[in-house]
Amino acid sequence: MKGFLQIHDPLKPKGHAVGIDLGTTNSLVAAVVSGTPGCLAADEGDARLLPSVVHYAQTGGVVVGARAVELLPQFPTDTIKSVKRFMGKSLGDVETKKLGAYRFVEGAGAVRFQVAGGQPVTPIEVSGEILRALKRRAEAHFAGKVEQAVITVPAYFDDAQRQATRDAGRLAGLEVLRLLNEPTAAALAYGLDKGVQGTYAVYDLGGGTFDVSILELVDGVFQVKSVGGDSALGGDDFDRAIAERALAAFSLDAPTPGEVARLLQLARAAKERLTDAEQTTLELDGRVFAFSRADFDGWIQPLLQKTGVAVRRALKDAGHQASDVKGVVLVGGSTRVPAVRTFVEALFGQRPLSDIDPDQVVALGAAIQADLLTNADRQDEVLLLDVIPLSLGLETMGGVVEKLIPRNSAIPIAQAQVFTTFQDAQTGMDVHVVQGERELVNDNRSLARFRLSGIPPMAAGMGRVQVTFSVDADGILSVKAKEQTTGVEQAITVKPTHGLSDEEVEQMLLDSIEHGEADIQRRLLVEQQVEAQRVLSDARKQLSENGDLLSPDERLAFEQGIAGLEALAASGTDHSTLKNAIHDLDERARPFVERIMNRAIAKAAVGHSIQSF
Repeated sequence: MKGFLQIHDPLKPKGHAVGIDLGTTNSLVAAVVSGTPGCLAADEGDARLLPSVVHYAQTGGVVVGARAVELLPQFPTDTIKSVKRFMGKSLGDVETKKLGAYRFVEGAGAVRFQVAGGQPVTPIEVSGEILRALKRRAEAHFAGKVEQAVITVPAYFDDAQRQATRDAGRLAGLEVLRLLNEPTAAALAYGLDKGVQGTYAVYDLGGGTFDVSILELVDGVFQVKSVGGDSALGGDDFDRAIAERALAAFSLDAPTPGEVARLLQLARAAKERLTDAEQTTLELDGRVFAFSRADFDGWIQPLLQKTGVAVRRALKDAGHQASDVKGVVLVGGSTRVPAVRTFVEALFGQRPLSDIDPDQVVALGAAIQADLLTNADRQDEVLLLDVIPLSLGLETMGGVVEKLIPRNSAIPIAQAQVFTTFQDAQTGMDVHVVQGERELVNDNRSLARFRLSGIPPMAAGMGRVQVTFSVDADGILSVKAKEQTTGVEQAITVKPTHGLSDEEVEQMLLDSIEHGEADIQRRLLVEQQVEAQRVLSDARKQLSENGDLLSPDERLAFEQGIAGLEALAASGTDHSTLKNAIHDLDERARPFVERIMNRAIAKAAVGHSIQSF
């Protein structure tokens, strides 16, 4: 894209390079510091996981992460989670809207969400907000610029989904050094850490996607032999399995969007409790649903069996049996579920490896790859041979697919094939590029179409056109068609039907530069408005429950403080003024809070002696 290239100076220092795990449920950013990879924590605490949730406020601001999660039940249609499942998809690709509160823009082709505060947003833009938040975290850590990143993607992401991820990185102001398959990143982290050799399987079950990769690790060469998986299967489906049973138990046939959002949050929390507990309950508005780990294990067995099918297919494609595998690496937060670990152990006949945090291992591998690509002293240290996840081909007469590059071919790769004209005096040829494993075009994913004109009129079968498919290290496809008699040539880099166009991306980048300072100020204001609402809610609650601890004058002053903060938050003042007002109300409430704590301690002490504490 010409405009995009012009605003980047190749001689300009790029700052630090990081690895990013752009996950369905949580995302992380990691970097190699003093030779050791590590995930970077947030400024405000030790949290390394950034919830992949984005809230769009009525004022036009954006909130990302834990604060967005808090806003989800109250604003379910304006808070996007699990956006990774929508990357590179059209509305027709979206599986179901059940248990989802999103407002889709109908007739838009690509998925677009109608949210508060302005124009519809695409999954690419939502993912861009998550990447911006991670970029800011890294820049705060290094106290300097971060402009380059290796971003991980599920191994089974198709070309449209990969392009969408790359576009999101560009929107966030990052030069995407490479799109790295998540299982490959995990193997890279384990391989460098342990110096392992042999055949390994990576079982990656995240919040929204499942991947399996069979890899050969020999003398510093990481070769992916095969990949498989399901880009719409993960821990979110475990949550839905619980939520659907709870809906049935509560007889909620038409739950509100707010009830759905809260129910999914409660289901996820219950699932996590069952990692250590045998029984748990889920409570929604006074209704209680009790179930056991055994119940949960039974509900998710069909999902686990689907992962088993993908594993067996990947082993077959690699020419291996489960007994040939030296080790199984667990990746993704959903592999913490005991039933998953039991299933994997039975599938491979051995206890899986899990001594690197499954939530962090992908980001750590991405950081290692980023360091390898940008550190001149390490660029020859490891060779990484990835594969293409789905076959690439083109349409021939009758709607049949001719595959030029089979799935699991090592990349980068280029393959060419010669085709002849079908009709007498044919002067042009339509090239329709598709991706998938089916034999007919209609059963595969259409990637691009273009026309080669200028073929000299000849008898049918005499015109010869060579079509070349080239896939780079990121899995991005370029197609070239050349008529061999005249040398007439047409070439394109395949852009997916449901990604953003170059012009859209360029305009968004230019807009982000032009409005950069205003956008930052608006983000800071929205963050303080969210904090003000939290403080006001807590203040009203305590006033209702413990207001008798205040004298009439104190209560009046406190209520005036609440009203003042509420008015200021709604006025659209600058963020620093609002921050100071929040601090002032906190200080004014300090004596009140101390009285509440004393009451709670006194209540707990009733009936106990000093010796019992």
